[in-house]
Amino acid sequence: MSELTTQPETVSADEVREWLRARVAAHTGSPAEEIRVDLPLNEYGLDSVYVLGLCAEIEDHYGIEVEPTLMWDNPSLNPLAEALVPLIAAA
Repeated sequence: MSELTTQPETVSADEVREWLRARVAAHTGSPAEEIRVDLPLNEYGLDSVYVLGLCAEIEDHYGIEVEPTLMWDNPSLNPLAEALVPLIAAA
């Protein structure tokens, strides 16, 4: 009989970035491919209320706790995805 091992599911920054891009696209009504990952979210007209909502979506989707300051410190999707990966991996 073989022994089954359970490995934690890992997520890449690219996967997180694309998920975030889809969330921003859904909120702005733009196609995801038009959301640039290097532009600050406020360039898309997203305000602090949206950012807090996105924190909640991230928490629900990935099962982690996200401090709102993480969003302020990483205002575009590239650095935000990079900052989220270790939090997701530690969950």
